[in-house]
Formats: sequence, structure tokens, C-alpha cells
Amino acid sequence: MTPTDFIDSKAPQLAQYGRAFLSDQLDYREIQLYLWDTLEEWQQLSPQGEAQSDTERVFWHLMHCFDRWPVWVLRGNLFLRKQLQDCCDYLSIGGQIPGGCIGVRPAS
Repeated sequence: MTPTDFIDSKAPQLAQYGRAFLSDQLDYREIQLYLWDTLEEWQQLSPQGEAQSDTERVFWHLMHCFDRWPVWVLRGNLFLRKQLQDCCDYLSIGGQIPGGCIGVRPAS
């Protein structure tokens, strides 16, 4: 599986998890489990050489936000919530890349 295949399969899932969390339909612990499972699968990939796409940048940015910020910030900061929603929308339907998305592929 290539990095592009991986991101193409995982991005819609992350968007779905993100939307469910933002609408209070999913507990934060479920997001954390998804993050760790995804990172574990990524480590098994050993990606090399392929440039990051905009979708991959948004994917890693969203992953980082869910890992970096505590649940009370994710739920309470309106600017961050809007950015998370925009990232979820981008991963689902495309369009223009949301501003401020600086996701970087984790090192293997």
C-alpha cells in the first residue's frame, strides 16, 4: 500500500470521527483510539519518497489537533472547532484547502 492509498482510505474515516465528535455523538476516547490505531498502521507502511498531497497535509493536521488539544479546548474554542469542521469537510468533499493546515507526515 502506498502513502496515497493509505491516506485515501483513512481520510474519510477521520472526517467521520471528527464530525461525530464535534456533534457530541462520539466520546473523545474513541478519537484517541482511532489516532493510535492509525499511527500504528502508518508505522507498518514505512513510507518513503512520495510527496505529500494537500489531502495528506490536512489529514495529518487534523490528527495532530485531536492529539494535541485537550477535549475541553476542542469543544470550547470556536476558532479551533471551525478549523476542525473545515478539515473534516475538506477530507470528505474536497474543495479549497482550509487555511492554517500545516500537517506534516510523521517520521517512520
